[in-house]
Amino acid sequence: MDAANSILSMIGNTPLLELTKMDTGPCRLFVKMENQNPAGSIKDRIGMSIIEAAERDGRLKPGGTIVEATAGNTGLGLALVAAQKGYRLVLVIPDKMSAEKIRHLRALGAEVRLTRSDVPKGHPEYYQDMAAKIVAEAPGAFWASQFDNPANPEAHETTTGPEIWQQMNGQVDALVAGVGSGGTITGTGRYLKAMNPNVKVVVADPVGSVVAPAVETGEVKYDGGSWLVEGIGEDFIPDNLDLAVIDDGVVVSDREAFQTVNELLRVEGILAGSSAGTLVAGALAWCRRQSTPKNVVTFICDTGNKYLSKAFEDGWLQEQGLIDRPRHGDLRDLVMNRADAGRVIFVGPGDTVNTAYNRMRANEVSQLPVIDGTRVVGVLDEEDILAAAYADTDVFHHTVAKHMTDNLDVIDIRSDTAQLMALFAANKVAIVMDGAQFVGMITRVDLINHLRQSVS
Repeated sequence: MDAANSILSMIGNTPLLELTKMDTGPCRLFVKMENQNPAGSIKDRIGMSIIEAAERDGRLKPGGTIVEATAGNTGLGLALVAAQKGYRLVLVIPDKMSAEKIRHLRALGAEVRLTRSDVPKGHPEYYQDMAAKIVAEAPGAFWASQFDNPANPEAHETTTGPEIWQQMNGQVDALVAGVGSGGTITGTGRYLKAMNPNVKVVVADPVGSVVAPAVETGEVKYDGGSWLVEGIGEDFIPDNLDLAVIDDGVVVSDREAFQTVNELLRVEGILAGSSAGTLVAGALAWCRRQSTPKNVVTFICDTGNKYLSKAFEDGWLQEQGLIDRPRHGDLRDLVMNRADAGRVIFVGPGDTVNTAYNRMRANEVSQLPVIDGTRVVGVLDEEDILAAAYADTDVFHHTVAKHMTDNLDVIDIRSDTAQLMALFAANKVAIVMDGAQFVGMITRVDLINHLRQSVS
């Protein structure tokens, strides 16, 4: 029977796909589908490499503890291998990571410690510094230390690079990769250049990261920039990053990255993570600069399943200023979920309170408009439910009409934000109307996002 006998044996040997529906200029652009690894990312390779190297040299004993600072995917690779081999795993993760990724980690049995994503190296709450502290306080713990562990680039020099060379029949002109820990671009780049010194290695780097500027100028200067793309971009040069391997750099904005990852799904059918948006956008830009045909390879680093609530959610993209929408110059610009676009989450007056509460939880909202036909007849919020349920738990079988607020705070789309502030000061939510037409609801968070975007 042609069947694997361990999930770990399925790491690597990922397929290669040519992108044929995007504008690649004179080049052919191929993507290495690392989202096909068992835990969904290229980091499965180094998860296994790091743990097995530590087993060989005795740093990791049976039943031992592994600690790592990670943007998420290295944690998933380590968690997959640790679970199979019976190790305890403690992960320190910046708080900008997607909820799906964190849930995946916890489901694999990892212990997750969230820390701040807005502080630089050297701060006690910087994720690597916190991991170092945990290791110091746990005798015998093994720090995976992906940023300086040589087993990281070695995994790519011995597997990723050879796979690409074989799949491309040696016809590789350029590799485009990102830098998180530096292992992918260093290891893969070294192998490809060993096979053909003329291969160009290009880093695709988020705006604000220090890597592409360091390639261009030779200087490392972090100016406090931040980016929303997960897993790549750095405020320092990791020990595992060999800058001498890199020939060129392309800087990619968050807006370009998130637009590209959505285009990848719509046009090529690839559900990819946000880092792939940076890589593909960078590869496309580099390809379009070329005057002669070239074969270029980049990566789909991980699956987009971990980013559904961010990269593929229009509301989140709008909140972050990553996509444009028509501007009207009135309160419609503040309504994130417009009724006329069919995006309002609501209940009917005859629905049960239990239905309403489940809808709130599923959509992560704290209040719902109650709509009867086309009319807004009330609002139900968590406070209404809590007060009623505390007095009588049978409330969940009652109809929404029995517990909703029907004294509505209606505001016209032409009103100014001062009227919103008055409603919020009274602990109310704004029901926005355009004449008799319901437009949507505005909450405090919507106004905060509007004010933030107006100064960014």
